[in-house]
Amino acid sequence: MDEDNVDIDALLKNLKNKYSGGFRMEKDFIGKIITIAIAGAAAIVLLGSFFIVSPGEVAIKTRLGKIVDSYEEGMHFKIPLVESIIKFSIQIQRADIKTQAFSKDLQTMNSHLVVNHRIQNGTVVSIYRNLGPRYVETIVDPTVQEIFKSIAAKFSAERIIADRNILVQEINMSAKEKLMKQEIIVTDISVVDLDFTEQFLKAVEDKQVADQQAQMAGKLVEKAKRDAEQQIAKSRGEAEALRMQREQVTPALIELRKVDAQLKAIEKWNGVLPGYVGAGVPFISIEKK
Repeated sequence: MDEDNVDIDALLKNLKNKYSGGFRMEKDFIGKIITIAIAGAAAIVLLGSFFIVSPGEVAIKTRLGKIVDSYEEGMHFKIPLVESIIKFSIQIQRADIKTQAFSKDLQTMNSHLVVNHRIQNGTVVSIYRNLGPRYVETIVDPTVQEIFKSIAAKFSAERIIADRNILVQEINMSAKEKLMKQEIIVTDISVVDLDFTEQFLKAVEDKQVADQQAQMAGKLVEKAKRDAEQQIAKSRGEAEALRMQREQVTPALIELRKVDAQLKAIEKWNGVLPGYVGAGVPFISIEKK
């Protein structure tokens, strides 16, 4: 009995020492994890206390929803979990707008517009408060679409095809003026694509061919008219020349021409008289001695 009691006591003692050491190791491990977590959280909070504004940007800081200030490029401080940062670009931005409009003659136009725009540093707070960070979707896009449709309705489709610059100039002028009132600067608007229906384009092509043929026919008519006028003028000139010649013919001139003709005939005579003259009438024969 004594040996059994000694063995049991020793066994319990060994077990106690063994598990107490394990508990101490587990406690140390948990402590290390907590320390690392605290250090990590502190690093995150520290890093979250600063923000960087890149060149060409302006940042707005809000504290619990209220605008505190605006910041230009550089590193700045903020209170984590309390203050938020919203960044705006003040560089020229591109907005692609696709829309559909009707011409004055009710032809459908599918268009793709490119709007280059920007905002100024001093207007960022006002734009954020009045328009919000998505001002392109809320203001620029619908405004440009409205302007394009109203101006396109003033021109016929054929005029737009022949001279698109007139349409683009009016869109630029109107959009720049209207968006400037919203503190948005439009630098340029381009109509990069403008499509009509295939039936309309075919009709325009046929009309252009007909116009070219009509112009060619008109040129031929004009040429024939000029040729006729030239011929008439030539005939009139020839008639006038003949008239002048007739006025210059006198009896004396006629006699002179006869004498000239006789002299030329004598110059050509070889001295031999013809045996016949006229239609079979014998000429007087003169015998040579």
